[in-house]
Amino acid sequence: MSTSVVIILVALIVVIIKYVFSSRGPNPFETDTREPLKKMVHDKKEKKKVLKQGFVASKLPDNLDAIIIGSGIGGLGLAVLLAKVGKKVLVLEQHDRAGGCCHTFTEKGFEFDVGIHYIGGLEDHKPLRCMLDQMTNGQLQWEPLDNPFDHVVLGPPENRRHYPIYSGWSRFTEELKKRFPGEEKAIDENLQDGFLLKTLSFYPTPELHLQFFLVYTGLVKRLSFFFRMAPRSLTEVVNELTENKDLRAVLTYVFGTYGNIPKDASFAMHSLLLCHYLNGAWYPKGGASQIAYHMIPIIEKAGGAVLVRAPVNRILFNEDKEAYGVSVMKGQEEIHIRAPMVISNAGIFNTYQKLLPEDLQATPAIQKQLSMMKRGATGVSVFLGLTGTKEELGLKADNYWVFADNNFDELMENYVNGNREESAKNIPFLFVASPSAKDSTSEERSPGKSTLTLFFFAKYEWFEEWKDNKVTNRGTDYKELKETFTDSVLKMVMDIFPKITRDKVEYIDTGTPITNTHYIGAAKGEIYGADHGLARFSPELNVIVRPQTPLKNLYLTGQDMFLCGFAGALAGALTCGSAILNRNLHLDAVALAKKSKCGNGKFKRE
Repeated sequence: MSTSVVIILVALIVVIIKYVFSSRGPNPFETDTREPLKKMVHDKKEKKKVLKQGFVASKLPDNLDAIIIGSGIGGLGLAVLLAKVGKKVLVLEQHDRAGGCCHTFTEKGFEFDVGIHYIGGLEDHKPLRCMLDQMTNGQLQWEPLDNPFDHVVLGPPENRRHYPIYSGWSRFTEELKKRFPGEEKAIDENLQDGFLLKTLSFYPTPELHLQFFLVYTGLVKRLSFFFRMAPRSLTEVVNELTENKDLRAVLTYVFGTYGNIPKDASFAMHSLLLCHYLNGAWYPKGGASQIAYHMIPIIEKAGGAVLVRAPVNRILFNEDKEAYGVSVMKGQEEIHIRAPMVISNAGIFNTYQKLLPEDLQATPAIQKQLSMMKRGATGVSVFLGLTGTKEELGLKADNYWVFADNNFDELMENYVNGNREESAKNIPFLFVASPSAKDSTSEERSPGKSTLTLFFFAKYEWFEEWKDNKVTNRGTDYKELKETFTDSVLKMVMDIFPKITRDKVEYIDTGTPITNTHYIGAAKGEIYGADHGLARFSPELNVIVRPQTPLKNLYLTGQDMFLCGFAGALAGALTCGSAILNRNLHLDAVALAKKSKCGNGKFKRE
């Protein structure tokens, strides 16, 4: 063995020993806090008391331990983790209700989710399920989607191919092999690589020295199959597996959940996502608002609060460049709130470019992080309120991914680079989901009504000219452009679901990238935070862009600290909590799951 290898191994052992025996903070997952299920609350007035607590100075808790900016799952999740170890946390939300992309809205008797469509990895006793059980005291319930849970539809109406996506390793592969005879090897290799990436990736450690050591010695690529495969694009790997264009499409269809077309997407990240849904998908019973509704009381019990209509306009720093609080605008009045720690769930761009003083924005360390990231994908959401039950309309607890062709790279590039008006008439991709069909309580809450949520990608620049106009009145041209997009996708929906006709559509609302700016604070309408392209998964970026910012007492949480989506943003909260509490909460969650799997009666629901 060479001298250099020995030195590296000795140094690695020293760093690991230092981490293992260093002083660690309390464990939020130490005690099982689940309680017997209580009756589910659907009354809007009762839920409003929890989800819509408006900001006033008299509601501010004294002696705060932390302030969190933003009430998406990355903010709320972290607040719960801190509350469970006795921390008093204030969460501030600029919108009029808590939840971020987990919030819902109701119009004309129809309730719509805005960002929760389906979540994987929620089998009993798995880490994500155990975490969420603990973080809601066992009150948040999940309903499985149908099997198949996804449907991939390729081609124009006259040559349409339909590929159902089943959950379960065996069922998934068996069904694909039935539809693609002769492609058995490609299907097996794709899934095997994905499984390896899931099992051989490593959980982040709060020990910065250990991360730097692994990255800059090159050991991270030896120890992590994920980082070895991360630089390879999804297109590159899948094209090596098969020449069948429809199979290539089926193996890459879910790129819409993170926003990068296959040639710009990391095969490693995509494979983790595939495995995330391998054993099925779930939806929150009672709708997405149940998530925040069951988290907020835990924060309040520890002495904290979650207040809405509380736009933070800047983070406060002392002369030593240490964060000591935030400023909230209440009308024309600026209210200062102090805390020894400020945590932002507003995204790296909003935090660094909008909430920091100009002199701190300009520091090399901040600029270095910003230079390594870019803004992610933007899109349009269409919300349809329909007359009729799910049976009458042919809706199920599943999702449809509809594509005009099977070459996704070419299809999407031609669309986003095309003329705006022409692209609006020829949308090449559409995601279709029915929140009401996935939720068994929907018929009880809204008898005879059903909902559809549609999503497709669109450029922020197509709508940017109206960004400064009043939200409810952006002008005739804006309205006409939205209608063109909406009419295009309505035709696609009615073609896929023949029982849905124009006379069944009772309510339509369309949100564009500039709508996202208003409601979820995304400066350029980005729905997944920072871009999830190949550069996002370099070891160097992952060791430099961390919850601990270059500024003392300021932390980042949420999807920019891990991955996008509900599970990714929650993992970002655990990563940030790990840094704050100096312990690996990811491993604590795994330990909790193992206890549960071993059949410890303490973890069984009563």
